[in-house]
Amino acid sequence: MADLAHIIRGVLIQVAGARLLLPNAAIAEVLSYAPPDPIAGAPDWLLGRIRWRGWALPLIAFSRFSGIAEEQGGLGSKVIVLKALGGDTKHPYFAVLTQGFPRLVTVTDTALTRLDESGEELPEGVLSRVRLNEDNAFVPDLEDLETSLREALELVA
Repeated sequence: MADLAHIIRGVLIQVAGARLLLPNAAIAEVLSYAPPDPIAGAPDWLLGRIRWRGWALPLIAFSRFSGIAEEQGGLGSKVIVLKALGGDTKHPYFAVLTQGFPRLVTVTDTALTRLDESGEELPEGVLSRVRLNEDNAFVPDLEDLETSLREALELVA
């Protein structure tokens, strides 16, 4: 059995053209997709705002942000609400468009392999390419994503 100190509960999230691997603790809730309220002048990856528990959360299309694929919400799409890590009290949560439900996974040292050694440039907003058991995934750079989101929101405020 794996050393308990090196076991992390994670979530694999399907976005257009890729999977994202996130710590389970980063996710506040999973919602059904509803069209967001548009934000005039926002970049194309900032789809608009959704209502959640009294907040107007910015909704991000990660695949558009990173340049992986075009991404639109629709039937079968879900929205994950993430806790912002950057300590932004004005925007403590944001939402990401997904394709279906996230899948809970156990991340261990033996199950996780980094795939970054190829020297290939990583997409915008991606920290690392990994393989978890049989699934290839990106580990998103949530700090970079939050910084870009904060800057985009300041420009359209």
